[in-house]
Amino acid sequence: MKTFRTIIIDDERLAREEMKRALKRYPEFEIIGEASHVDEAKVMIEETIPDIIFLDIYMPGKSGFDLLEELTTVPEVVFTTAYDQYAVKAFELNALDYLVKPLRDERFAKTIEKVKLELEEKAQLKTAILPMHQKIFIKDGEKCHFIPLTEIYFIESLDNYARLYFSNQKAMIKRSLNLLAEKLDPKVFFRINRSQIINTHYIKEIHPHFNNTLQITLTTGETLEVSSRQSVKFKNWNSL
Repeated sequence: MKTFRTIIIDDERLAREEMKRALKRYPEFEIIGEASHVDEAKVMIEETIPDIIFLDIYMPGKSGFDLLEELTTVPEVVFTTAYDQYAVKAFELNALDYLVKPLRDERFAKTIEKVKLELEEKAQLKTAILPMHQKIFIKDGEKCHFIPLTEIYFIESLDNYARLYFSNQKAMIKRSLNLLAEKLDPKVFFRINRSQIINTHYIKEIHPHFNNTLQITLTTGETLEVSSRQSVKFKNWNSL
C-alpha cells in the first residue's frame, strides 16, 4: 500500500488529536510528526520532506500563510481553521482543500479522496532516476548547455533555483534541490546538507570536523562541510 508522509500543524493540542483520530481511518496517511507553531513546523518539514501537511491558518505569532512563505519547497496543503473567511486566500495559494473545525466525517472523507487522487497522480508523474551517461539541457540566460551528468561535481540551492558546477563552468536551473535529488543516482550523488549535493566521484579527501561533522574536499578544490545528520548517513552509505 502506498503511504503518504503526513504532518499535522496546529497550536491547539485538542485539534491535533482530533485530526489524528480522523486520519486513523485512513492508514495510507502515515503521520510522521506534529507541530504547534510555525518555527517548529518549518524545521520539521525541511528535515522530513512530507507529502502532505494539514495546516491550521490562525496561530499565535505566525500564521499558516507565513509558514508557506518561509518554505523553499512546499508540500501539498490542506488548510484547517475555525474561521471560514480565509477560504479564498487558501485556494489562491493552491491548497488542495480547506476544512473548517470541528471536522465533519463526510466532509473529511471528501477531502481525503481529493488528496489521495492528487498525491497518486503526482507520484506517477515522477520520472525515474537519470542514468549517469545521460546529458541534461540547461538554458541559463543567453547560454545553453548540454551537460553530461558525469561532469557535474557540485550542486547548491538558491531559493527555487539550483546552481550546477561542471567542468570549469556553472549554470542556473529552475529546479529545487529536493527535485534534483529525486532524479540523480543516489549511488553517485550525495546530499551533504540542506543546500548542497556533491558527486562522490570527485571526492579527494574526507576529514572529521567539529561536532561530529565531516569536511570533504573535492578534486576541483572546494572544501565543504557535511551536516551532523548527513555525516551519519554518509558513514553508513559509504560503509565506514
